[in-house]
Amino acid sequence: MKSFENIDAKSVKEAVGLLSKFHQQKKLAAVVGGGSEFLQLMKDHVVEPDYVINLKTIPGLDYIREERGGFRIGALAKLADIEEHAAIRDKLLILAAAAGDAASPQIRNAGTIAGNLCQRPFCWYFRSSNFTCLRKGGQSCFTVTGDGRFHAILGAGPSYIVHPSDTAPALVALGAQIKIAGPAGEKNIPLEKFFLLPSVDYRRENILNPGEIVTEIFVPMPKAGSKGFHHKLRERQAWDHAIVAVDTIVESSGGVVRNAHVVMGGVAPIPWRATKAEEFLRGKKLDEASAKQAGELALEGAKPLKDNVYKIKLAQELIQRGLLASV
Repeated sequence: MKSFENIDAKSVKEAVGLLSKFHQQKKLAAVVGGGSEFLQLMKDHVVEPDYVINLKTIPGLDYIREERGGFRIGALAKLADIEEHAAIRDKLLILAAAAGDAASPQIRNAGTIAGNLCQRPFCWYFRSSNFTCLRKGGQSCFTVTGDGRFHAILGAGPSYIVHPSDTAPALVALGAQIKIAGPAGEKNIPLEKFFLLPSVDYRRENILNPGEIVTEIFVPMPKAGSKGFHHKLRERQAWDHAIVAVDTIVESSGGVVRNAHVVMGGVAPIPWRATKAEEFLRGKKLDEASAKQAGELALEGAKPLKDNVYKIKLAQELIQRGLLASV
């Protein structure tokens, strides 16, 4: 691991200022909250910063506050605290379950919600020091001709990574917003717009620019009559990343869908929202036939690699199960 200087930030303003200063000096600086994921990146020599700015020393960024209309969750709120929060478990339908599916208990007690959303890919080519893949400045994505069992089937190319966050699909399904602080001030955007496809920029996973950090997530309260479903399929029941994950929120009345959100994890470089399936479901009675058709529409346009065709059927059936559970 390359040597670096650790700086304990005392405020968001200071952290943003330091990031901006080091960027102007052409020095590589990064921020850490829980630090579990970033430390592994440093050990793997994927990132080698000159400065690491510690956000844990900023007071008051680990809050979880319920207010009229939703929940405000500070960037440093731990995944374990979200998983165990009584009001979140009761009112946000799927978020506690998604947080509880992330990593291991030890990591959830250190890892933060912002860190979970800002994770880098867990592709073995990206993480290995033996490969200079496209995302690390190379010329190609080795997954195309190599081992792509767990890689993307939707929205991929030229890179075929999948976004590893367990909370991101759930939060997108819930209509969450993310607050970003930067040199120009603060901005709030829909979380769905935070993530970047490789066709837009294959070197990055999100829209954060130099000097910007995530400070808060706002999750609106689901509307009356809404039911949620979260399920993550993985190779091992212990700590593992999603092969396919599905998060649904269905608002219905008398068995007829008023509104539906269907979001998948483990199948694309971003949390993949199945908008065609959502549009199809609106105004329809939710039964086995409509749920099956929604699953098929959600995977329309999938372009699997030679080793991950199986993901299509898995995702379709999991969506169908999730929708029927919301009746």
